[in-house]
Amino acid sequence: MSDNKIHDVIIVGSGPAGYTAAIYAARAGLKPIVFAGSFTAGGALMNTTEIENFPGFPDAIMGPDLMMKMQAQAEKFGADVRMEDVTKLDLAGDVKTVEVEGETYKTRSVILATGAAYRKLGLEGEDTFGGRGVSYCATCDGFFFRDKPIAVVGGGDSAMEEATFLTRFGSKVHVIHRRDELRASKVMADRAAQDPKIEFEWNSVVKEIKGDAQLQSVILQDTKTGEERELEVSGLFIAIGHDPRTELVKGQVELDGDYIKVNHPGTATSMSGVFACGDVVDSVYRQAITAAGTGAQAALDAQHYLEGLPVPGDLN
Repeated sequence: MSDNKIHDVIIVGSGPAGYTAAIYAARAGLKPIVFAGSFTAGGALMNTTEIENFPGFPDAIMGPDLMMKMQAQAEKFGADVRMEDVTKLDLAGDVKTVEVEGETYKTRSVILATGAAYRKLGLEGEDTFGGRGVSYCATCDGFFFRDKPIAVVGGGDSAMEEATFLTRFGSKVHVIHRRDELRASKVMADRAAQDPKIEFEWNSVVKEIKGDAQLQSVILQDTKTGEERELEVSGLFIAIGHDPRTELVKGQVELDGDYIKVNHPGTATSMSGVFACGDVVDSVYRQAITAAGTGAQAALDAQHYLEGLPVPGDLN
């Protein structure tokens, strides 16, 4: 099947970057199509609890609620949001091709807002016990570990948020971190340190995940002495970061390490008419508000490109 119309802009991905790009593009009359994804619609914030630092919500807002509001706002201005997955992109030439589950779309410009995926430990039992004790989403699975011991791997803000949230359910929450101090912001670190249910396993890494039908324990190794010990837990939540989703564009746009390269302060990529925003370009801040900001930039840059105007930081 093929959609013979040549669209002005197609946005691949959603989250705060993709939905903000959709809001701006729709208000500019570009009638954007947003392929939000079937399982990833809304991005990482769909798995986030209370967001306290997004402007305009002094009493905090749940991540999924914020994403639904952004989607509704984009649709209000005329964005066509579809919960479908893009399977292939051809970004060369003046007219780009976007394949979505067997159907082909053509567009003059593309905004990439594909975000990032959960990073794994790379251990054999990680996939074996997926859904049976191993999880990457506290808000999704925390309820299943009521009154049971839980472990969280990581030392950043995400790990501290997961650990603090999981204290609502678990009898004890062990934070496993490879160093003897956290990377998290002071407010998040202090909140976790002051919680009586949280216990820190410093200078430790997970070497093995054990269990029968369900996760029963993990083997920890001391990063300084090499000594191993067993920690009995029913749930293991992994919060060690994310990997940018660049599978669709490798070999087409220039990358900066694992991330899509854009020429700051703009969002233009190495391919004319292709712009990128959000966590797929951001290796530093990775915040909802910065993702939203770059989403607005990408839409404005796409608008300028379509109007034949100069695009800030164009790589071409």
